[in-house]
Amino acid sequence: MNTFIELVGVNQDLFIYLAIDVSIAILLLGAMRFLSGLSAQVNSTEELAKEDNFAFGISVAGSIFALGIVLTGAITGEAASSYAMEAIGMLAYGGYGLILIKVGRIIHDKVALQHLDKNALILEQNLSIGIIDAAGAIATAIVIRAVLVWVDGLDLSTFIAITSGFFVAQTMLVIVTRLRERQYAKNNQEDCLQEALSNGQVALAIRYSGQVISTALAVTAASYFLVYSPETLVVNLIGWLVFGIVMTLLVAVLTAIAKSIVLWGINLVEEVDQQHNIGVASIEMATSISIALILTALMA
Repeated sequence: MNTFIELVGVNQDLFIYLAIDVSIAILLLGAMRFLSGLSAQVNSTEELAKEDNFAFGISVAGSIFALGIVLTGAITGEAASSYAMEAIGMLAYGGYGLILIKVGRIIHDKVALQHLDKNALILEQNLSIGIIDAAGAIATAIVIRAVLVWVDGLDLSTFIAITSGFFVAQTMLVIVTRLRERQYAKNNQEDCLQEALSNGQVALAIRYSGQVISTALAVTAASYFLVYSPETLVVNLIGWLVFGIVMTLLVAVLTAIAKSIVLWGINLVEEVDQQHNIGVASIEMATSISIALILTALMA
């Protein structure tokens, strides 16, 4: 009987922790929608329901999904020492994750895809821009989650580590974008990838999305090899960058091999770059992400 009472008490305790985490998560997910409208300087309800702006909807969906990914990192691990600490930790990590997702979007806009006015193009209902905006948010969230799981505690060192890991990931995403731009120009008589995306080429957006998400997954592999310590933060950051570069190259090589087998006999440049074949581009995206997922699972 005493054992049963103790078990019920434990379950009640866990239920309260669960209720705290879920309540805060739902509030933050709701806030993300309205924050997306605020950052775009539009009324999100009108844009979604009256204007039927699918591009804006895809962009918001990506941001909400990204925040959901981040929140899974915030609630991973043992419960806090008290209900108040659980709520503080969830709000701190979740809120900071929300901020970093938005900062990542700004970096993606101003550095990676600096020739595009993504806000304006999304309001013009450009689906390709909505897709890559969502993919960029998801890629950023994947890395933030990995760092949240990797660090320990709730102090200044923790947030420094999270921020540092975030900027390492953004650096990798910018590098990958530049490499893909060069490859696209080489295959298409020096045409500009960003211009093609602004012209609404959805197939290119789908392929690019697969590339940035697979890169983010590759960068997270460092968390399986490096032990978090505030005293060795600089060494760990260098390790994240080195592992990120090595894993990104490995994913790129293996993805190229996998695509040549999965899409045997199909000219990818002709089908995706020139004929805008969404089906082929979707297979490319699925292959890229699958290879990255398999590699990160093996590393774990």
